[in-house]
Amino acid sequence: MITQNQFQTELDLIIANAIREDVGDGDHSSLACIPETATGKAKLLVKDKGILAGVEFAQQVFKYVDPKLTMEVQLKDGTEVKYGDIAFYVEGSSQSILKAERLVLNAMQRMSAIATKTNFFVTLLDGTQTKILDTRKTTPGIRALEKWAVKIGGGENHRFALYDMIMLKDNHIDFAGGISGAISKTKNYLKDNGKDLKIIVEARNLEEVSEILESGGVYRILLDNFNYLDTRKAVQMIGEKCLTESSGGITEETIRKYAECGVDYISSGALTHSVHNLDLSLKAV
Repeated sequence: MITQNQFQTELDLIIANAIREDVGDGDHSSLACIPETATGKAKLLVKDKGILAGVEFAQQVFKYVDPKLTMEVQLKDGTEVKYGDIAFYVEGSSQSILKAERLVLNAMQRMSAIATKTNFFVTLLDGTQTKILDTRKTTPGIRALEKWAVKIGGGENHRFALYDMIMLKDNHIDFAGGISGAISKTKNYLKDNGKDLKIIVEARNLEEVSEILESGGVYRILLDNFNYLDTRKAVQMIGEKCLTESSGGITEETIRKYAECGVDYISSGALTHSVHNLDLSLKAV
């Protein structure tokens, strides 16, 4: 997995690029009618129900835009919120608050939606050993925010990107000439390049599960689009040899049944690619 320093670098890039995109050569709306010396105070108003996420990110945004801005946090990330709640107050240069406003809202609305959906899936798994994972099905350019939101909602992050874990999916296997060859070549590659990366291999049926187990050295087997019966059989076959993950079209209606098959993880792209933003507003006080 990526380090905290690598993750922070991603956040710094997101903030810098978003401000560049939104502000350009200046916030001319504010510059036109608000004096440079004017100060003000605003509140982050919750107008929806869900799990709050992005407060810590908002702190980073305000600091980037204007280090003199001060935040008074009322509700922390991960808090269950309702209409009328106030997440925080921000005070300082009125121009600076307005410059940061849209990025803060866009990020927090999206992150809160993801945290809310993740938390819902976590509750569906309550009482089982199974944990919910995100995927790489994220919005280009803001993956760090979306994966952060999954963590806030109680889920766990899969690999961050292509560089921090090996994942041999169906196309890798087919292009490499089969499972055994793909795994063998991968082990040699890691050894030759001095890399210590975990290996996940996708299985499309029980025969492929057996072949993966024969090759050995795999961290986790991904059971792709298995039915309940074959999932239970695969879990029994794998035992303690490695971890198990179910994936492929799993919904809120079916996730509990897959968890009851005994898998360690269930991955869902829906955590990040199918959410509706939480309604939040930044209002002058």
